[in-house]
Amino acid sequence: MSDRELLLLDAAIGVLAHGGIRRLTHRAVDARAGVPTGSTSNRFRTREALLTGVLGRLLERETALWTSPDVRTGAGGIDGFAVRLGGVVEALGGTDRELTLARHAVFAEAAQQPALRTALQAARRRLAAWLAPLLADLGSRDPAGDLRRLLALVDGLLAGQLVDPEDDFTPAPAIAALLHGLVDPRSASHRAGG
Repeated sequence: MSDRELLLLDAAIGVLAHGGIRRLTHRAVDARAGVPTGSTSNRFRTREALLTGVLGRLLERETALWTSPDVRTGAGGIDGFAVRLGGVVEALGGTDRELTLARHAVFAEAAQQPALRTALQAARRRLAAWLAPLLADLGSRDPAGDLRRLLALVDGLLAGQLVDPEDDFTPAPAIAALLHGLVDPRSASHRAGG
């Protein structure tokens, strides 16, 4: 993807975050990106192409947060993992709040557009491919099910933070409490460094 396309897609994320799905137009993206009118439509001919591009960029940026080495490291057991994952959730509810707002707008649109829904399902499978083994390492006997419950908690925490922001938003204790309730640490695998 070119630097110009990244600029336009990041601007589109900003449009979605601050105006919702109805405000997402080629012209609005051009204005937010500070580029000549028509630049976005030259790169993304249709609204569907723009939405598909936005979804790809959202997933790329969120995946970078979720899969950072800080989250993947095995040290610290459940509480250490909860602190690391809590940091990602804090960022998505704070400094990277635009990503979360835009993601919610795209998710609502995906309910109506099968192509977007398919892309989201594929992204969720990729997330599960690296996160479920981490839960297994922590002692989960049902990594897929526990992952669904963990993601539901994360989505709920983020929705609450978007609607009613807390200055001292600290999701790690809630994540730790859920994991302690789900996971039997006696069944944790012991990988090197974990």
